[in-house]
Parts: sequence; C-alpha cells; structure tokens
Amino acid sequence: MGDITVITSDFLNLQISTSKNDISFGEKRFPKNLTISDLKAKLELMTGGNCNTMCLEAYNKDNKLIGILNDNNQLLGFYPLEDGMRLHVIDDFQLRSEFDSANVPKFELSEEEYAKRGDSVKTFLMKNKMGKYNEEYLKKKEQQENEEKSLAENISIGSRCKITVSNAPTRLGTVMYNGSVDGLTGYWIGIKYDEPVGKHDGSVKGKRYFECPDKYGALVKPSCVLIGDFPEEDYDLNEEL
Repeated sequence: MGDITVITSDFLNLQISTSKNDISFGEKRFPKNLTISDLKAKLELMTGGNCNTMCLEAYNKDNKLIGILNDNNQLLGFYPLEDGMRLHVIDDFQLRSEFDSANVPKFELSEEEYAKRGDSVKTFLMKNKMGKYNEEYLKKKEQQENEEKSLAENISIGSRCKITVSNAPTRLGTVMYNGSVDGLTGYWIGIKYDEPVGKHDGSVKGKRYFECPDKYGALVKPSCVLIGDFPEEDYDLNEEL
C-alpha cells in the first residue's frame, strides 16, 4: 500500500452570525495565518460591529460552543476550527448592557478548574500539539517576527521605494512612517504614493500616522517594500484634457 498524503488547506470556510437580530452573513473564506485582530477588522466591515469591543465565539456544526477567540495576537489557525463551523460576533457594549439590565449572574471558572476539564479547547490543543503547544509552530512564528523586525529596521523615513502588494501593480512612493498600528500586529510602513492610488491621507480609523493628500497614503508590511533609487515620476496632467 502506498503512502497516504494528507493535504490541509491554508484557508477556512466559516459561517458568520451576529448577536444583532441573529443576522447570518453566510459562509466566508479566511486565511489561517490571519491574526484575530485582523479578523475582527474584517468582521467590523462585514457586520458593523466594533473591532475593539467585539467578542468572537466559535461553534461547531452541531451548534455547540467550542471556544472563544479572545487573543488578538493569535493566528486564526491556532484555534481548532474546521470548514463549516460558525463564528458568532457579539458586541461587548450591547452584551454588557443586556447582562447588567437583566442582572444575569456571570459564570466564572478558575484556571485550576478549567485545567481539569477533559473537553476544553486547551486540552484539545495540548493533546494535538497545536498553537502555543506546538514547538515547531512557535519557532516558525518567532522566526517570522524576527525577519519582519529586521526588514523594518532597514527602512528609513524619507526613503524612496517600490511597493509590491499581492493582486496590485507595482507602485513608487516615499516612506513616511515606520512602526506599529493600533489594532494590528507587527511592523507597518506608511507610504505616500507618487499617484493617487492609495487608500487614505495617512490617517486610519481616526488616528494619524503621517501626512499626505487623500488617496495617496497606504500602510503596508515591510516585506512589500523595496528601498532604492527610484526617482519620482512627473505626471503632467496638462498633457491630456
């Protein structure tokens, strides 16, 4: 009998529902290397919830709660999710208001009691050596973080650059910012493009990271940035009427 090869997908197809009128958004596809923080940002646009206050619950196909995705820095693939499962989006402010007004007693479980449970998410992860209980995964994650840090440290404000982002043409611009972004993980590079092909004016979700005209700004990962002698092109708009 020949060897059997198990192929796992880098994406998850998950059902999305919300606590607001039990609205369902059907099945959506998400990459496993997406952080929970970035996932919440996507769900904010989809559901209208607040990514800074929302709570994410995971349910299996039998509609049984299997865990809460509460670590914003963790990857989606860290959790024991499978295609067809459901993510339920709850807004914290709404949930807290309902609980307080109804005076519903809150269920709490100590760390010691939780560790004794044989059906918990933690037990499942430990048994299957997943997420933070997988040494190979932790080493790979640390290596990726160190590589990104090294790339960011070699990018200086004011440098000319070429930007290459998936599913987009190569663009030229100037580095305007290098650092962290609220609600997102890792390092981010602020770019002022030579053309109005960006997404904003250097301000994201009410916080300004750098100054530039509207639609000229963007924030990209260090791996998308190539520093070099890229002269700014002269786009003479008077050549065409």
